[in-house]
Amino acid sequence: MIKMKTILGTALAGLSLASVMAGDVDMKKVPPASTRKDVTFAKDIKPIFEKSCFKCHGTEKQKGKLRVDSIEAIKKGGEDGEVIVVGHSEKSSLVHSVSGAVEDGLMPPDGKGDPLSKEQIGLIRAWIDAGAN
Repeated sequence: MIKMKTILGTALAGLSLASVMAGDVDMKKVPPASTRKDVTFAKDIKPIFEKSCFKCHGTEKQKGKLRVDSIEAIKKGGEDGEVIVVGHSEKSSLVHSVSGAVEDGLMPPDGKGDPLSKEQIGLIRAWIDAGAN
């Protein structure tokens, strides 16, 4: 586990770099990055977010001022700062949150969207590691 300093933000606890710093990140819960080399935002990542994240982080609603409907919006982050570290999915709070690696910070929360599978998280990791383009 990586020990991080406490800074809690909004209802998005766990989705920004600042809020990931709320406690321990259990990297054992984070699936490995996919080995696929052809992962794209349009084909692979956006459909995952559309199904599980747009309800709270899309064009109509942006909890914590975070949108995940475009690459630019994801790279901008939310009110608590960045949610991805381009090239380093293991340091990206978005990955920590969708994998449940942050205590009480699993995204999407129960009843708000479909939980992501290990394969989906692996694709997100591969996309971030490849530059999030």
